Amino acid sequence: MDFDYTWLLALPLFFILGWVAARVDVSRLLNETSTLPASYFRGLNFLISEQPDKAIEAFTEALKVDSDTLELHFALGSLFRRTGEMDRAIRLHQGLLDRETLDETTRLMALAELSQDYLKAGLLDRAEELFAKLTETARYAQTALRALLEIYVHEKEWLQAISIAQKLEALSGNPLGLEIAQFHCELAHQQILLGEPEQASKNLLAALEANRNCVRANMMLGDIAANQQQHQEALMLWRAVELQLPEYIELIAARMMVSWRASGKANEGLEWLQDAVHKYLLEETAQVLFEATLDLRGPEAAYRMAHDEADISPTLAALDRLLQAKVSGMPDGDLRLVIDAIKQHLERTAYHRCTTCGFTARQFHWHCPSCAEWETFPPSKYEKVVMA
Repeated sequence: MDFDYTWLLALPLFFILGWVAARVDVSRLLNETSTLPASYFRGLNFLISEQPDKAIEAFTEALKVDSDTLELHFALGSLFRRTGEMDRAIRLHQGLLDRETLDETTRLMALAELSQDYLKAGLLDRAEELFAKLTETARYAQTALRALLEIYVHEKEWLQAISIAQKLEALSGNPLGLEIAQFHCELAHQQILLGEPEQASKNLLAALEANRNCVRANMMLGDIAANQQQHQEALMLWRAVELQLPEYIELIAARMMVSWRASGKANEGLEWLQDAVHKYLLEETAQVLFEATLDLRGPEAAYRMAHDEADISPTLAALDRLLQAKVSGMPDGDLRLVIDAIKQHLERTAYHRCTTCGFTARQFHWHCPSCAEWETFPPSKYEKVVMA
C-alpha cells in the first residue's frame, strides 16, 4: 500500500497549534497567579511544612490585601478549625454567608463549613439546625446525616439516631444494621430503667430485626424474663446467644446459673456451662462453673474440675481455682495468702480492650468511650502488663 506523504505536511501545523495552546494556558495561569498576594504563597509554604500558626498569619495578611478571594476564606477557616480557634472560624464563615453576592454553590459550601465549626465547638443545637438543612442537598446529604448521627448518639437521643441511621443506610447503600440494633438496645435500656419492660421488649425485638446476631438484645430479653421470675423463658433466650456469638456467654453465665438454680435445674446448668467452657475456652464462665460446683458438689468435685482445666489450659486463673479447691474448708494459712496474692494480681491486670482503637477498661462497654465504635470490646478480658 502506498504511503500518503501529504500527512507529513500537516505535522508542522499540529506542532504550531500545540505550542500556541500551551502558551495560552501558561499565559492564563500567570495572569491568575499574578493577582494573588505574595502572602498567599507564603501561607501555602507554611502549610506544606506543617506550620499552621504561621500559615494563619500569612493567609490573614493575604485577606487584608484581597478580601474577595473566596479560596482564602475557606483555607483560613479550615485552619482556624484545625487549630481550635472556633470563634474565628465561625465569624469568618458567617461573614461569607452574609454576603448577598454569593452563588448557591459557594453559599452551600460556607454553610457546610459553618456547621462543622459549630459541631467542633460543641454548639450542637446550631450544628443540628444547619446539618438538617444540608440533608436536603445532593452534595452534602451524606456528610450531614453522618454528623447528625454523631450528634444524636452523643446526646443519647436514640429515636432520632435510629431514624437518621435508616436514612443514611438507604442513601449510602452501606449497611448500618449493627448500629441501629444497638440504638434500639439503648432505648430499651432507658425504658427498663423507667419501669416499662413491655416497651423495652418491643425495641429489643426491633433490634433483632435490624441485626439477627445482636446478642445484646437476647441478653436483655432474658434479663426481663428473669426479673419477672420466668426463668425457663430467660434461659431459652440466653441460650440463643450460643447460636449468635458464643464468646458472649462470658457476660451471662452467672445470670444463667442463678436461673437454673431458681428453677431447680442446677445440675443441668453445671453440665451446660461445662460443655460451653470446653467448647469455647471461656475464662469468666469457667470461674462461674467452679464457684457453682464448689457450692453444689463440694471441694472434691471442684478440685477435680479445676485440676482437669489446669491440665488443658495452665493459666494463672486456673491455678487460682485449683488452690481454692485445695484449701476449701481448711483453716487460714500460708496457702491462702498465696491465693489472695494471685486474686489481687488478676483483678489488677484484667482488662477489656477495644479491637479498633486499643482503649482499655475494667468494665465491658458496648460502645467504645474512645473511638465511639459499637461492639468492639471482646467479652473476655486480657491480662494487661502493669508496671510496678
